[in-house]
Amino acid sequence: MRYGIGIGEEGRTLKGEAKIGRKAEWPSWRPTENMMQRKPHLRQYAGGVGGGLHNPLGAAALYLYRGGQDTMFRLHGTNEPWTIGQAVSSGCVRLTNEDIVDLYNRTPVGTKVFVI
Repeated sequence: MRYGIGIGEEGRTLKGEAKIGRKAEWPSWRPTENMMQRKPHLRQYAGGVGGGLHNPLGAAALYLYRGGQDTMFRLHGTNEPWTIGQAVSSGCVRLTNEDIVDLYNRTPVGTKVFVI
């Protein structure tokens, strides 16, 4: 199976092996402190954004873990499908909502993920 993706901006990507440590449908989102430092306009979302159509994580998210710890990187949907094919995220891998739902349904917790 192949999916189109949007990736992290230069220097803001996870590389190597991780595992799916958690899954969520219509997940909530909160920008990290690093994201808010780089993009101060994100501070308005510091309290978090509930799941739904206006949430940047889209319809589903697969949370990447290493050594039992959350890496803060995700495979997730997007409410901006025109960004697929570009290096635009803060490090996560974006898929269309349709593709992340398909991948979500195919991928159990514990699955190895290789980001190259």
